[in-house]
Amino acid sequence: MSRKRFSIYVTMIYCVVPRPLADELYPKLVEYYKDDENVTVIVDRRESDRRGRQGTSGAVGPEGQRRVVRERRRARVPGELPALAGVPSQ
Repeated sequence: MSRKRFSIYVTMIYCVVPRPLADELYPKLVEYYKDDENVTVIVDRRESDRRGRQGTSGAVGPEGQRRVVRERRRARVPGELPALAGVPSQ
């Protein structure tokens, strides 16, 4: 006898209010969505946009030092691959 797995997927919607408009919009949106349990109204608390810092990790350590981002891919084996039998070389 096999056991069936049942999954329940619940969709959660976040209504994000920008901080400059929070005083005006947040109470109105909370009231508007109060009966919809799938909607949560939140205020955006980010200080800066991480996407604007391309090429840097953004993490600043002690004394203002930035984190070093290492090459994480495995190093290639030096040398050439042997020719495959039955395949003409180019």
